[in-house]
Amino acid sequence: MVLGGVKRSFKYRFHPTPEQVDQLNRTFGCVRLVYNKALEQRARVYATESRSMAYVQSSAALTRWKKSDDLAFLNEVSSVPLQQSLRHLQSAYAAFFAKCSRHPSFKSKRKSRASAEYTRSGFTYRDGHLTLAKQATPLDVVWSRPLPEGTTPSTVTVSRDAANR
Repeated sequence: MVLGGVKRSFKYRFHPTPEQVDQLNRTFGCVRLVYNKALEQRARVYATESRSMAYVQSSAALTRWKKSDDLAFLNEVSSVPLQQSLRHLQSAYAAFFAKCSRHPSFKSKRKSRASAEYTRSGFTYRDGHLTLAKQATPLDVVWSRPLPEGTTPSTVTVSRDAANR
C-alpha cells in the first residue's frame, strides 16, 4: 500500500475455513512447483544453449505447463501467485548477476516458507473484507489495527507459519 509515495506493509492474522485451507495449501504447492520448474528450465537452457531466459519466456512456459495434461492442476489455483513466483525468480537472478546474492536455489517442501503473493488483480478488498482469487468467501481477517484512512492494499502476501497457522 502506498502512503505519500512510500510503501508500507502490515501483517494480520486470519482464520481460514477448511475449504480455504485446502485452496491455500494447493496454491502454496503450485507456487513452489512453478518456481522450481522455472529455475530448472533456466539452468537447463543455460547449460545446453549458453543463454539466459527472461521473465517473458518463463511466463510463456507457464502457459504451456497449464495446458499440459500432467500439470493441468495448475489451473485450479489463481494465476496471479504463479506469475508472481516467476517474478520473484527473475528478481533472484537479477540480484545474483549483480553479485548481491547467491544463485537462486530450489524451494523445499519442508524448509521453504509457504507463501503466495497476490497483486491487485488477484484479490478484492471492500468494506474491510478481503477475498482472494478463486475463493468463494472472504477471509476471516483479524484486523488488529485499521488500515490507514483512504488506502487500499496493492499486494497481499499470504503465508503459513511453522505452527501451520
